Amino acid sequence: MFIYSLRAGTVRLIGVVCVALTVLITLIAFVPTYAISSQASASPDGQTYNYEKIKTAEDVVTFLSQFGWKASGSAVEVQTVTIPEEFDKVFAAYNEMQKAQGLNLSKYRGKEVTRYTLAIENYPSYEGTVYANVLVYRNRVVGGDVCSADVAGFVHGFEQSSK
Repeated sequence: MFIYSLRAGTVRLIGVVCVALTVLITLIAFVPTYAISSQASASPDGQTYNYEKIKTAEDVVTFLSQFGWKASGSAVEVQTVTIPEEFDKVFAAYNEMQKAQGLNLSKYRGKEVTRYTLAIENYPSYEGTVYANVLVYRNRVVGGDVCSADVAGFVHGFEQSSK
């Protein structure tokens, strides 16, 4: 025959643990997760683009060719950059451009990404230097743009129709 006795402190501890587990289970069930989407993403015009498996500058050239861009074979610059925790007005506007092309940098706040910069060789009706900047996180394109090197130039998303 066994006799168990519980002090009020033990009962209170068990109650706190049960409440904490209930809160944890509720949070897991209702907090949204940001899963990486499938390999291909569709643009607003119905075209499907592959944003995955980007490991080298050559992969970036292949990625850009999906949009009709002919990029130089080697990167002008490959640099690790950090997406800011807090977006200022300029970066918030840049992220709006990313959202317009189906990407969103707010998921990557505080993360280090690799920025590949390549020269575009076939930009129509423009004589100056044009670059493509492609932001890659864990072998996936998470953002980027096509821009001119001029101070009073242009910047837009990857698609040629968005000029």
